[in-house]
Amino acid sequence: MAGEKCEFEQTFSFSPLPSKKVSFLQDKDTLALLMKWSMLGRISAQSYSFDQTFFSYNSEKFALCFFRDPDVISSLSRGLKTGAWVPLDNTVVSVDVEPVPCTKVSMELFDPLYSCGILRPSGHVVKCFHDVYPDFDELRRMLLEEDSEHYYVVGREERGEFLFVLFKHLCLGGELCQYEDTIDPYISTTKQIYKDLISVQKDPESKKISVVSTVLKVYAHDESGRCYPGRREEEQTFAYLIVDPFKRHVTLFYHCYGVGNFTL
Repeated sequence: MAGEKCEFEQTFSFSPLPSKKVSFLQDKDTLALLMKWSMLGRISAQSYSFDQTFFSYNSEKFALCFFRDPDVISSLSRGLKTGAWVPLDNTVVSVDVEPVPCTKVSMELFDPLYSCGILRPSGHVVKCFHDVYPDFDELRRMLLEEDSEHYYVVGREERGEFLFVLFKHLCLGGELCQYEDTIDPYISTTKQIYKDLISVQKDPESKKISVVSTVLKVYAHDESGRCYPGRREEEQTFAYLIVDPFKRHVTLFYHCYGVGNFTL
């Protein structure tokens, strides 16, 4: 279906793929955790096909066409009934696109967390006193505070990886988040969602597995300013376009921070 024409030579059109489901939104155990973390009903993933070859240098054009496409706009409006999406009420006039490194094909990135003092041998997160936040712990301190002695136990480059970014989003949760006492639920849910969202391929000769997806953190603006994923700046309100250039599929992965009345 034809999308609204962008102001560029190359245009992209998008069609929803309702049959392409992500497993993390079908799994009861994961849904129970998302509800505990105050993210259920506010986190979602919708996939689309597109009709032109994607190149990373074209990311801004791709994202602008995406947010102007009538089928995308319509699908976001339909999802509004469940509370899962923010509608695009006005025409998007510009986008901000930030490439997010995505190269990891294992969970080894998190190995340092188990031996640096953030966790007890049992996997329980070490609690700590905090002037601002009661019931704080060393895991969230490592995620949020650069002056934490553990901040760079996961290196600077690794902290920028989408795998770590996803882990951080889950650990911080939503507005009424009930935090975990152990790290295992965060790790297992990160792994599940990452595998859902990211495409990989195996080299037939070397047998090496590598990521083929491109991950883009996106913000859309209308004439009044930023309109998507939300008008207010909030770290836990986010949207990523995850592009599989070979299948010509893109998944919009989204969360809106706030209070929701959602049940399983």
